[in-house]
Amino acid sequence: MTKAWFGTIILTASAVAYSTAGFFTRFIHVDAWTLLFWRGVFAGLFIAGVIAWQERGKVWQAWRAIGRDGLVIALCSALATICFLNALRLSAVADVMVIDAMIPFLTAGIAWLVIGEREDKTTLLATLVAVAGVGVMAGPAIAGGRWLGDLLALAMALLMSTVLVLIRRKRFVNMLPAVGLSAFLCAAFVLPFAQPLSVDAGDLGLLALFGTTQFGMGLLLLALGTPLVSATRGALLGVLQTPLGTLWVWLAFSETPAVATLIGGGLVLAAVVADIALHARAMGSTPQAVGSL
Repeated sequence: MTKAWFGTIILTASAVAYSTAGFFTRFIHVDAWTLLFWRGVFAGLFIAGVIAWQERGKVWQAWRAIGRDGLVIALCSALATICFLNALRLSAVADVMVIDAMIPFLTAGIAWLVIGEREDKTTLLATLVAVAGVGVMAGPAIAGGRWLGDLLALAMALLMSTVLVLIRRKRFVNMLPAVGLSAFLCAAFVLPFAQPLSVDAGDLGLLALFGTTQFGMGLLLLALGTPLVSATRGALLGVLQTPLGTLWVWLAFSETPAVATLIGGGLVLAAVVADIALHARAMGSTPQAVGSL
């Protein structure tokens, strides 16, 4: 198995983890700020535990190794989460979905400018189809968005694109401390608006599960997988979380999605699967093995 294949699998798993957000939020009955606070705390603790196990006595060296890029990654990731939440509050969800799907294109541009990484036409075409698919999903509700919310969504997209490119640029450095720090920063940023002590034991348990399996695992896999594939392909795989999130809610709560959602989600899945399949041929003869990681 090549590094690129391994990275594709890991980033697909990351998208699956992120896609469970809607599922968890249906069960947790706390306000959004409190939810974000505890999610960030538990995700940060989860990743810190992984780092402690992984480094085994060299934790401080791992934190120091992330350098300035790691601090920028942590800050951008935390701010992206805040921008995303407020974009959903101030704009139409459909608008935010479409702008979020533009991350692969933005990543391609930033990757070219910052690290000189040029994406191939296959992935760019797949990205275009994926964006069109999200557009179809969001089409019936896309009218009536507000410009401030859309600007925040665009800021979120730019911040996440920057995160992906910087992780890719520092692909030989363990960036788990950076994404773990981003989770703690997110919790710190929302603390003035949250009420963490108002949560009962039942919701706290669900928040712990939410923070570790959705946010923590999503960040963990993102940090591990992004160095192994191009930044743009990593972003394209992340778009999977949009149709998958709809699928989980459909299966768990019997909320039948609209026809447009099914068609658009199918386009996204087809685009990602086609990109993976077409690259499989190119990667088939690549001698770069995972064992060299």
